[in-house]
Amino acid sequence: MLNIRKRNLGWQQLRRLLSTAIRQRIEDEGDWFYSSEWWAPTSAGDTVFRSISDDGNGVVSVVACPSSRPENRYWARTENWLQNRYEKIYPRREHEGNFRILGYQWRNLHFNDETRQSTVKIMAAYRDSHPGFIFLMQQAECLAVPYVKSMVSAGLATIASCKFDFESAVYGRKPMKILCIGHGGGSIPLFLASKIQGAEVHIAEIDPVVISASVQAMGFPSYSIMTPNGSRAYSTPDPIEEVLWKGIHERIQLHKSDAEKFLLENKNLYDLVFIDAYDGEDIFPHALWDTDSPFLNALADQLHPEHGTIVVNLHSDVDFRDADFNPPGSHLLPMGKYISKVCRSYKEVLLGSNKSSYNGLAYVVSVPWVCNTSLVVCRGLGKSSRDMVMKTIMSRARVVENILDLPFSCMQYLKRGFTLVN
Repeated sequence: MLNIRKRNLGWQQLRRLLSTAIRQRIEDEGDWFYSSEWWAPTSAGDTVFRSISDDGNGVVSVVACPSSRPENRYWARTENWLQNRYEKIYPRREHEGNFRILGYQWRNLHFNDETRQSTVKIMAAYRDSHPGFIFLMQQAECLAVPYVKSMVSAGLATIASCKFDFESAVYGRKPMKILCIGHGGGSIPLFLASKIQGAEVHIAEIDPVVISASVQAMGFPSYSIMTPNGSRAYSTPDPIEEVLWKGIHERIQLHKSDAEKFLLENKNLYDLVFIDAYDGEDIFPHALWDTDSPFLNALADQLHPEHGTIVVNLHSDVDFRDADFNPPGSHLLPMGKYISKVCRSYKEVLLGSNKSSYNGLAYVVSVPWVCNTSLVVCRGLGKSSRDMVMKTIMSRARVVENILDLPFSCMQYLKRGFTLVN
């Protein structure tokens, strides 16, 4: 969930923001440069989904806004890719018409018409033979919201700094178990499954309305939906969805489940966990950070003991975006509504506080342009000085960027407000 405060940017900050965008705008369609396209009131777009949640999220809606990228001169390349994929997957089927792209849109998921939960980019397309059947494909490599890039950058750079063969996971030579608590539009799990061939991504989302919104209006693959007994809701994928997601949606499991219930009933061992679970009232539930809660203790049991890494999205009331902000020598934690307590709770339970505790550490980084903080707890990094830890993670961040061929730099999402949780 995104936490942004409107403010007036000074010229130096505006120049820095624009210069960063200019360097990356050619290849990163999710650059902050394009935020004006999707950062708008709900009245500025078209509501394409709207329903009432019974699970604390109020009115759940999806609003569509036009996207200027990619330009239509590049659409033919994607249309050919779709056609080639179809012919390869279904070689014996008769030609049923060419694929045509209608366009690209931003899709924003809102709670109660105010809280912006997530943003994704979708492609809308159809086939000549069935012009009335329009299908949506979420653009997995396009991460628009800064806190999402922060979570992904911090999580991957940190676990790559441990004794975990990240490169083998990327190329499918070894499995990588990933858990996402909170689904939203599904940008994080879809990005990870698309980029990491060995990734097996499990998602626990309490609200079935959010799941419906992501599938019906945000281009998330429906084949990923699981039933309560652990089987696929759809025994076989839709033919078009197979063209879009073959090799990816088989490695995603989307469970309609309370996070605590999911962990207590499924005894998996996870390498990497992402938690983004603010509700419709913009509150991070106490049950997800209470040191005595079954959730946090079950999470500790299912986090890999040697390199297990957790990333939590939190809101902050310290504005790290100011150009002149520089944490003092003591590197104090950002004091949001529950920030300090949440950080220390996760560190205490996941790393331990006695002689048998894990040789790990916890840190926070502030998210550029928005008032969010990413908390990272890792069991695979030994205790060291802030500068040494930061240097190690930064060096591995460059490796992650190169291996995954990321359209954005992880560095800008790791260096601001980097603070060890002590």
